Amino acid sequence: MANINASIHFLPLIFLSSTFLHLETVKLGSCNGVLTVSCTEIERKALVNFKRGLTDPSGRLSSWVGQDFCRWRGVVCSQRVPRVIKLKLRNQYARSPDADGEATGAFGDYHGAAHAFGGEISHSLLDLKDLRYLDLSMNNFGGLKIPKFIGSFKRLRYLNLSGASFGGTIPPHLGNLSSLLYLDLNSYSLESVENDLHWLSGLSSLRHLNLGNIDFSKAAAYWDRAVNSLSSLLELRLPGCGLSSLPDLSLPFGNVTSLSVLDLSNNGFNSSIPHWLFNFSSLAYLDLNSNNLQGSVPEGFGYLISLKYIDFSSNLFIGGRLPRDLGKLCNLRTLKLSFNSISGEITEFIDGLSECVNSSSLESLDLGFNYKLGGFLPNSLGHLKNLKSLHLWSNSLVGSIPNSIGNLSSLQEFYISENEMNGIIPESVGQLSALVALDLSENPWVGVVTESHFSNLTTLTELAIKKSSPNVTLAFNVSSKWIPPFKLNYLELRTCQLGPKFPAWLRTQKQLKTVVLNNARISDTIPDWFWKLDLQVDLLDFANNQLSGRVPNSLKFQEQAIVDLSSNCFHGPFPHFSSNLSSLYLRDNSFSGPMPRDLGKTMPWLINFDVSWNSLNGTIPLSIGKITGLTSLVLSNNHLSGQIPLIWNDKPDLYIVDMANNSLSGEIPSSMGTLNSLMFLILSGNKLSGEIPSSLQNCKIMDSFDLGDNRLSGNLPSWIGEMQSLLILRLRSNFFDGNIPSQVCSLSHLHILDLAHNNLSRFIPSCLGYLSGMATVISSERYEGRLSVVVKGRELIYQSTLYLVNSIDLSDNNLSGKLPEIRNLSRLGTLNLSINHFTGNIPEDIGSLSQLETLDLSRNQLSGPIPPSMISLTSLNHLNLSYNRLSGKIPTSNQFQTFNDPSIYRNNLALCGDPLPMKCPGDDKATTDSSRVGNEDHDDEFEMRWFYVSMGPGFAVGFWAVFGPLIINRSWRRAYFRFLDEMKDRVMVVITVNVARLQKKCEWERRQHGT
Repeated sequence: MANINASIHFLPLIFLSSTFLHLETVKLGSCNGVLTVSCTEIERKALVNFKRGLTDPSGRLSSWVGQDFCRWRGVVCSQRVPRVIKLKLRNQYARSPDADGEATGAFGDYHGAAHAFGGEISHSLLDLKDLRYLDLSMNNFGGLKIPKFIGSFKRLRYLNLSGASFGGTIPPHLGNLSSLLYLDLNSYSLESVENDLHWLSGLSSLRHLNLGNIDFSKAAAYWDRAVNSLSSLLELRLPGCGLSSLPDLSLPFGNVTSLSVLDLSNNGFNSSIPHWLFNFSSLAYLDLNSNNLQGSVPEGFGYLISLKYIDFSSNLFIGGRLPRDLGKLCNLRTLKLSFNSISGEITEFIDGLSECVNSSSLESLDLGFNYKLGGFLPNSLGHLKNLKSLHLWSNSLVGSIPNSIGNLSSLQEFYISENEMNGIIPESVGQLSALVALDLSENPWVGVVTESHFSNLTTLTELAIKKSSPNVTLAFNVSSKWIPPFKLNYLELRTCQLGPKFPAWLRTQKQLKTVVLNNARISDTIPDWFWKLDLQVDLLDFANNQLSGRVPNSLKFQEQAIVDLSSNCFHGPFPHFSSNLSSLYLRDNSFSGPMPRDLGKTMPWLINFDVSWNSLNGTIPLSIGKITGLTSLVLSNNHLSGQIPLIWNDKPDLYIVDMANNSLSGEIPSSMGTLNSLMFLILSGNKLSGEIPSSLQNCKIMDSFDLGDNRLSGNLPSWIGEMQSLLILRLRSNFFDGNIPSQVCSLSHLHILDLAHNNLSRFIPSCLGYLSGMATVISSERYEGRLSVVVKGRELIYQSTLYLVNSIDLSDNNLSGKLPEIRNLSRLGTLNLSINHFTGNIPEDIGSLSQLETLDLSRNQLSGPIPPSMISLTSLNHLNLSYNRLSGKIPTSNQFQTFNDPSIYRNNLALCGDPLPMKCPGDDKATTDSSRVGNEDHDDEFEMRWFYVSMGPGFAVGFWAVFGPLIINRSWRRAYFRFLDEMKDRVMVVITVNVARLQKKCEWERRQHGT
């Protein structure tokens, strides 16, 4: 019995022992059912193997050690039992592709790339049988294909592989994830690979789908049917997928009834805004930006009362008026309609937005870049009290900002630049206590800005009031003791009067990064306290003032900073600046002395360097050769001497070299031919000699080639014709000889050709009359630099309008032969062929040059008559045909009526007619006829004169015939005045009687109405 009892006592021990032995058993089978130690170990080893396959440059998985994997970073286990249910391994350091709409991922983000996982994804993850959440987004798997085995996670509900730099197509196995609720593959691959959407129908439980920036152009014909199979879908994001066409059915998504988010932006849809959108009654987020949508915004959006976000921006063909019923969307928080063609007035639309009973929820309104949108800003704008961001730039708004703007106490951004606002800036702007950024630029504001305009702007950090026009219409009037309530980091005041004194209130602005006081009418020195603020600015622009004094040598700047002190009165030696400048503009001052020899060492990061129009002397520093990133080098209009230094190697981006109007000598360095990006080579007005180096033919994209006013010699190189982009060729006032190479005719864009004052000989190539650049209408403004052009007999400087000048000047050479046909040069404005040896007639078709303003053919050997077609040159205002052998009668109609200076036709012995004293044959008869006509006119004039002379005596005779007897005969006089008195009395009696009758009638009518 005792043995039996002992056995009974040992049974629990045996049972417990067997249980523990079972838990310690290593089992390689599945881990379904009750948790065992073997399952825990399998999942831990699965994670370890997964880690081994990854590259982890920043050690984000350094915590993956030990047995308790539920404490590892990114691993989430279930609460009841330690089973892995989530792997949250998103690279939090990378910029999301949704942040800026670009599919950069970690690969395009340097900081993110340093923390990105790479390598391979181990199959061991399949041992995580309870995995429901997998996020590997924003890592860099280097083009690795998305593993097919991911489609085997039957319990997976969340999958995010966005921005992870996978490659290849989307595996159709993902369609097996029938429990999946959330799928984000946005920008999963850096390469563009065509995908289909047939696998999508298997995701029957899906609620959130983001397939942005994936090429689904193959699915453009059926993408709507694929989406329609997802009946539980709440969020659909397909931006940048190349879908190209919207379904034209009235109900294309009949199964998708609860959609709240729809993003179909950047797909190139070429249709109107579809009306089937109004079927999504729960829609809260709608983004159709960056398509080719057209037509007007439909009225029906007023019924989608759940909408909080609408973006129709960047659809250039969306036009018409803004629908007023958008004002019914009282829950709307963001409305973006920028970069469209919306027209009409903004007034009614703003009125509609402010009609919500409990105030509109609108926080962000962007109507910018609708150039036809005009009208006044109404007072109802002040009712949008939740507004935080208001973007109205680049429209056609007029008038003033309404005073009610001060009611927008939540407003943080107010951009209204580039409109036609021509009123005053209201002081109520100063009540915007939450305002951070204010941009009122490019408007013709008038009036005065005072301290009241800034009284409560305590959070303001950015202020811009600039105008490109030099006309100042807005002035600042603040006390020299004023202390602003704000601390700016960005200040841009251009073409606003701040002067004449330097603004003392800047003394408190110690956080400035950008300082622009351009054309501010400041006539003062920059005070020492400004230089001692120890600002780390990235832009300092004090150009176009009357600032004087010396610039100190202790200025500090941020990397890639820009300094512009142009067009002032600064003097003294060349100032020293910190080494991190990228652009330095000191033109049009009075700096003197040499440039520092170590300029290239002290400022090695310079990109733009302009010290033109100063009094600098000495030689060009050799150290400039160390500035490899230079793009523009402008040293013109100084007193520099010596040779052009050999500083041109390793300048791959240099496109402007301007050393004009100095005293440089020697030859043009052949190493300048290494400047493959050179577009403007301006070396005129120096003492350069030798020939044009043949190496310059490597500068294939040259726009302006100006070597004029030097001592260059030799033949004009034929390779100039290879500079197919050339717009300006100016080689005047040198010693070039030989002929004009016919290859010049290949310059199809050339519109200024100036070879005057050389020794060129032989004939003009006949093909010169087919230069298409002088027959082309320029549709848009383009920059061509600054150039001196001889027009209308005098030298003029052109800059902003240089692209409109069309000129050929071959004067003062030894050219001969006949003038070429030039009738095709329809845009030619100046033609100067004077002081040569041309013979033959002036071409008859010269009258087809309808734009010609200047024509100088003087001092040649031209013969024959002045072509009658020249009377068609109605734009001509400067003409010189002197010193030729022209004959015949000078035309007298149209413009020739204004050419009455005889010197225009001087020394053409066979020319006759006005304004020359020599009369043409037959002019005597004409003179006789004109004399006869003149006599007849004289007779008429004589008769009219006698008519006026006789009027005086006739008046006198008539007056005395009537009043003379009355004065002489007293009885007649008394009878006359008695008659006048009687007539006066009769008239007065008639008037008195009629007035009395009228009064009685009115009194009677008044009594009748009273009774």
